[in-house]
Amino acid sequence: MTAISELPAQVDVFVVGAGFGGLGAAIKLQEAGERDFLCVDRGSEVGGTWRDNSYPGAACDVPSQLYSFSFAPNPDWSHSFSRQPEIQDYLRRVAREAGVLDRFRFGTTFESAAWDAEIDRWRIETSAGPTTARLLVAAGGALSDPKLPDIDGMDQFAGEIFHSSQWNHDSELAGRRIAVIGTGASAIQIVPEVAKQAARVDVYQRTAPWVLPRRDVAYRPWQKLLMRRFPPVQRLARAAVYLAREATVPMFTTLPGLGKLAARSAIRNIDKAITDPVLRAKVLPHFALGCKRVLISNDWYPALTRDNVRLVTEPIRRITRTGIVTADGTEREIDVLIVATGFLPTELPIAQQIKGTHGQTLSDAWSEHGIQAYKGTAVAGFPNLFFVVGPNTGLGHSSMVYMIESQLAYLVSAWRTMRRHDLATVEVLPEVQRNWNADLQRRMRRTVWNTGGCRSWYLDAHGRNVTLWPRTTYKFRRLTKRFDLAAYRSTALSDRRIASVERASQQVSA
Repeated sequence: MTAISELPAQVDVFVVGAGFGGLGAAIKLQEAGERDFLCVDRGSEVGGTWRDNSYPGAACDVPSQLYSFSFAPNPDWSHSFSRQPEIQDYLRRVAREAGVLDRFRFGTTFESAAWDAEIDRWRIETSAGPTTARLLVAAGGALSDPKLPDIDGMDQFAGEIFHSSQWNHDSELAGRRIAVIGTGASAIQIVPEVAKQAARVDVYQRTAPWVLPRRDVAYRPWQKLLMRRFPPVQRLARAAVYLAREATVPMFTTLPGLGKLAARSAIRNIDKAITDPVLRAKVLPHFALGCKRVLISNDWYPALTRDNVRLVTEPIRRITRTGIVTADGTEREIDVLIVATGFLPTELPIAQQIKGTHGQTLSDAWSEHGIQAYKGTAVAGFPNLFFVVGPNTGLGHSSMVYMIESQLAYLVSAWRTMRRHDLATVEVLPEVQRNWNADLQRRMRRTVWNTGGCRSWYLDAHGRNVTLWPRTTYKFRRLTKRFDLAAYRSTALSDRRIASVERASQQVSA
């Protein structure tokens, strides 16, 4: 799919990732007049999360009109909530129509990047060879590396086993005994589909999630035609969805008590599908709505009532060659084990691969106080490094695409500023980063994520929420509208450095 046969010796901007973040970066850099950039991804095409998560029932829990680029509207969504194949097709089309695919290198793994202060560039190693870059953009996202549970005997299971994000489409599930570990966003979509063909499905639940009704509707031909012929109608629909989502922010941040109203809707969702009092007690959460990710589904609870589905709430003790043993001593034999235990948003595995000014990795820099960045984008000690979907940019209520576009505006503004002022480097000041994150954690104290009585994947090992943004997305957009050079330490692009860059290029080529 890519027109690039080998890596160039040097580029101005090197982008890791080809999902919404990486693709958006490519498009916005090109729009800004930049052509000397390269995007790499270990996958076979654009898509990122939506390329990799192709499990049965995969769909978005944010309305289609908002979960898409504002600069690339799609009037042809089939439903108000898009399915995975449609989102993937959308990203393919956007990439093709934007004319940026010649800047992508697929099937290429980013291995490491180390800052070289002698030449003011990143020395980058990939599976396709080395290169250097002035700017390094980490757009791999937080949902790219699967999290596997630490369960005794996982490596001894003799049947089929795979993570939800690495679905084995060659696996024959019809008539087989299947276990699904997890009851999060992926599991509640997988189980209803798998249960239709499996002989038996055992669902292992550690914590019951809050699940609201999925108010999904199919768009009719006349609605698609209206949005295609009159783009302002689609922009209005997008704005309406955005405002409705933004109105829920206080429920998560400053007034968590408002979540009780939404919880009633979730309880009605349970009552509508489940009559068995024992099962109802198992699926009723015991923490405030919003403390963990709020899920949406119309078929999760009905699936749990099927004769061939069992919800297991006993903790897993170990996995054997033929099944799963729970704490009560019961062993349930299975043929296929599906692990739906999510990702590593509070660890960011790419942090182990990036070394800054003092030779320390991002993981080392974050070891004491947890992952943090300035505006979720820049990190002290790591010049010319920009994250897309970095620390504290996640959302509990709205579209990550909106946040991504905000960060892309900041990235492009930073690059233009560097060009305009002939800057070799920009590095956020440590005190600016500290103050930014101190303010974030202060705001977190009142949120439902910290007070809701749960332990979620939003929190790191120290109990800090390093994942979510505790304010409105509109506020984040205002804060990232323009690059604030005063918050950074910068150095000029001198003639000596230009000569050093040329020498580095020759060394890489050799």
